[in-house]
Amino acid sequence: MGNLLPVLLAVGLLTLMIAWGKVQPLLAFVVASLVAALLLGVPPERIPGAIEKGIGDLLGSLVVVICLGAVFGKLIADSGAARRIATCLLDALGPARIPVALTVTGFVVGIPLYYNVGFVLLVPLIFSLVAGSGRPAVALAIPLLAGLSIAHGFLPPHPSPVALVAAIHADMGTTLLYGIVVAVPTLILAGPVFAMSLRRIQATPAAIFRDGAQVDDTRLPGAFNSFASALLPVLLLAATTLLAMARPDLDGALKFFSNPLVVMLLSYLVAVFTLGLAQGRTLSQVMQGPGEAMREIAPILLIIAGAGALKQVLVESGVSAELGAQLQSLPVQPLVLGWLVATVIRICLGSATVAGVTAGGIVAPLVHSSGVDPNLMVLAIGAGSLMCSHVNDSGFWMFKEYFGLSLKDTFRSWTLMETLVGVFGLLFVLLLSMFL
Repeated sequence: MGNLLPVLLAVGLLTLMIAWGKVQPLLAFVVASLVAALLLGVPPERIPGAIEKGIGDLLGSLVVVICLGAVFGKLIADSGAARRIATCLLDALGPARIPVALTVTGFVVGIPLYYNVGFVLLVPLIFSLVAGSGRPAVALAIPLLAGLSIAHGFLPPHPSPVALVAAIHADMGTTLLYGIVVAVPTLILAGPVFAMSLRRIQATPAAIFRDGAQVDDTRLPGAFNSFASALLPVLLLAATTLLAMARPDLDGALKFFSNPLVVMLLSYLVAVFTLGLAQGRTLSQVMQGPGEAMREIAPILLIIAGAGALKQVLVESGVSAELGAQLQSLPVQPLVLGWLVATVIRICLGSATVAGVTAGGIVAPLVHSSGVDPNLMVLAIGAGSLMCSHVNDSGFWMFKEYFGLSLKDTFRSWTLMETLVGVFGLLFVLLLSMFL
C-alpha cells in the first residue's frame, strides 16, 4: 500500500484547492498531478510531457462529441422543442397525471439538454402548473428534476458519462442501453414515488422566477418534430448497437455509423433543418446558438482535461496497475467500490462531473484487472457522482433559491432525491449485472 498514500494525498490536495480554496478546477488538477508525480517518483523531466499527454489523449477523443452535444442541446432549447415536448406530455396525460408527465418530461428533455439549461428552461413550467392546479411546487418539481439529474449522470451524450466511457474503454451505445434500463426504475422511485412525501413542503419562489413562467406556445415546432429531433442521437445509438448484436457480419459498416462523433454530427445537422430552417429561421440565426453553447461547455471541458492529466500521471508512474491490484484485493464488489470512490469525491467537491471523471481515472485499472463490465462501471460511478448533493453543489443552491426553501427543506427534498438516485441507481446496476 506504499504508493497509495501519495495518491490519497494528491486527491486530498485537489479537494482542498477546489472545495475550500475555490481554485479553478483545471489549475487544481494540474497542481495535484504535479504533486502526485513528484511523490510517486516520476522523473521531473517526464512530468510536463505526461500531463500534456493525459490532457491531449482524453480531450482528443471527446472534445468534438461533447461540443456537438452542447450545440445540439442548445438548438433543442432555443427552438422551443423542449417546451413542446413538455406541453405535449402534459396534454396527453392530463391534469390527474401531472407528476408522471413531469417525470417523463425531465428524462426525455434531459437526454439532449445539459442539467443547468434544462433546469432554467423547465422550472418556469412548474410554476405555471402550480398556478393552474394549486399543487405544491416542490412535489411537482422533484419528479422533473430527478429525470434531468439521472440523464445528466447516467446517459451519453452528457460530459461525465462520455468521459467515463473513454476513460475505462466502455461502449457508448451499450452504456446508453444499459443506462436506460437502470434509469427508468430509479426515476420512478426517486421521482414521483418520493415526491408523494413532499406535499407539505411550502415553496415561496421569488417573483422574478414566477413572472417568467408564461411563454408563447404559438410558434413552437410540432410534437413529432420535437420528439424525433431531440431523441435522434439516442435512437441512432440504440439502433446501431442492437443491429450490431443481431448481425455481427455488419460490424465493419456499423462502426462508422455508431461512432458517437458521427451520431452527434448527423443529429445536429438534421436538427438544424427540422428545428431551424424548416421553421422559417435563417442559417445565420440558427448559427448564433453554437457560440453560446461553446462558452457554456468550456468549463466542463477544462475539468475533463484536468482529470486526464491526473490519470496519465498515475499510468506514467506505474501506480495505476498497482492501484488496480490493491483495489481488487479489497473485500468489496468492484461496482460498489467504483460507486464509493465517486460518492466520496462528490461529497467533498460538490460537482458531479468532477466526481465522475476523477473516479473514472482512479478506478480504470480495477476494471481491467477484475474483468467487471465497463459499461456497468460507468453507470455505477455515475450513480455515485450524484450522491448527497449539499451546500458545495451549485444545483443545491439553484433549487433552494428558485423555490424559496429553507436549508432544512432543501435537504429534505433536493438532497434526499439525489441520494435516492445514487442508491437506487447502484442497486439496479448490481441487479442488472446478475443477468449479464
